[in-house]
Amino acid sequence: MSILVRAAERDDVPALVCLRLANAERHVQLDPAVYRVPDTEAVRRHFEEVLSAESKVVILVAEVMGEVVGMVEVVLLADPPDHQILAPCRAADIHTVVLDGHRGVGVGSALLIAAEQAAAERGVSIIYAGIFAPNKGAVRFYSSAGFRPRGTLLSKEQVAPSAS
Repeated sequence: MSILVRAAERDDVPALVCLRLANAERHVQLDPAVYRVPDTEAVRRHFEEVLSAESKVVILVAEVMGEVVGMVEVVLLADPPDHQILAPCRAADIHTVVLDGHRGVGVGSALLIAAEQAAAERGVSIIYAGIFAPNKGAVRFYSSAGFRPRGTLLSKEQVAPSAS
């Protein structure tokens, strides 16, 4: 099976929307308190905007036999402000999606390799893969590609003040 990874184009927007919505549905099944299925039009507008302007988001797609079956977004992060104690380090978040039926055959790996190259070309020295729910498949995928835990992200649910 031949996998072609290339930069996303404006004509890919319908496929990107389908990928985002399929990914959302999969994640909602993992944890509906954390994830949601976004509005289709909002997703379409996002991809059209990202692909039509100078953006801090790099989107690559994977094609198999002419069909877009996966994508990866590399979201370039701002350096920490001068007043913070974190050392400046060009970083990016990464989000990989592969359609069911195309997983486990190298599509995700091909996307990840291309994303790492695109990030390196932009001076990125660290890539984060945030996984916010028990998603053993995502942890296994990114771990097999060399991603490791880095620090600890803690969170606390805020209780909304009651209206009196």
